[in-house]
Amino acid sequence: MRRKTKIKTTIEPDHLYDSVVVSKFINHIMVSGKKNTARSVVYEALDLAGKKTKKEPVAVFEEAIKNVSPVLEVRSRRVGGANYQVPREVRPERRLALAMRWLINAARSKKGKPMAEKLAEELVLASKNEGAAVKKKEDTRKMAEANRAFAHFAW
Repeated sequence: MRRKTKIKTTIEPDHLYDSVVVSKFINHIMVSGKKNTARSVVYEALDLAGKKTKKEPVAVFEEAIKNVSPVLEVRSRRVGGANYQVPREVRPERRLALAMRWLINAARSKKGKPMAEKLAEELVLASKNEGAAVKKKEDTRKMAEANRAFAHFAW
């Protein structure tokens, strides 16, 4: 028997940039329900990124998300006692979620600066197609390309 379909909650756009994607990013950054802290970190990071690149902050952010978003990923599939890494195309919602997660993890893994500065640095690098988050995307793509022989196992 099938599960009930999950009702997706609509996320309100943030009040400063009027963007749903920025609002989702704030929710991803948030730890232990501290939304105001997350908001201040994201807004400060976007301001810093905008100043560093001399572009509109949301444009830098959207360019970074676009550059980090994966097209292919590998999913594990068990066939006849063996596990195969089957390359799959990534759904748009998951693509956005992965891009945000990779950007945040890349920023958090840096040491010695406030989170807003680390995040701004990572956003600027990602908008230039550089940095740890873009490397993660490239590694994922290479893995999918390497396992292209198992694409016929896709379900």
